[in-house]
Amino acid sequence: MLSVLFTQFVLIWAVVDPIGSVPVYLAQTSHLNAQQRRLVALKAIAISAGILLFFIIIGQILLEAMQIPLPAFQAAGGLVLLLFALTMIFGEGKVDQECKLSEQEVQHSELGSLAVYPLAVPSIASPGAMMAVVMLTDNNRYSLGDQMITTLVMLSVLLVTLLLMLGANKIQKYIGNVGAAIISRVMGLILAAVAVNNLLIGIKDFYLMT
Repeated sequence: MLSVLFTQFVLIWAVVDPIGSVPVYLAQTSHLNAQQRRLVALKAIAISAGILLFFIIIGQILLEAMQIPLPAFQAAGGLVLLLFALTMIFGEGKVDQECKLSEQEVQHSELGSLAVYPLAVPSIASPGAMMAVVMLTDNNRYSLGDQMITTLVMLSVLLVTLLLMLGANKIQKYIGNVGAAIISRVMGLILAAVAVNNLLIGIKDFYLMT
């Protein structure tokens, strides 16, 4: 049980990438006061939680309505997760990808807009995270209790993300942008291994169904 929880936590941590979201948060809220920064962080986490919960509850139902077998989605999800992991390893860091707004443009943005983009989507509730939670809550493989545990694991990762953002100023002094980039790439390597495993399992299960 503990090993399953640990595996789920690592997978969700990798796709959400809380540490990689810290520089994004710092760059997007550098002109705000402390109260506004906290509000943006809270809104971003609330929006991310809502998006991921939607995919946990409705994701598989939508797949079944479109007559897409879950093994096929799992294989596709594994492939997308692999591509996402490769961008974490070889591509630009989150700061380079998502923090290209000029200071003047950021100053004219509303707090809600900052919380939605780029913090909630695609930094926290990334496409990889959406697919990961659907695969981890497969109704045919996991009981309702297991799915609730997965949901709690996901919420715990989001809580850690919130705490990291709220303490972002102190964290930035210790790890810097270089440290965040290194950690993001290590998590990308772990995610790549998990993604390949999901891809192979999905292919195997699909052929067993036919």
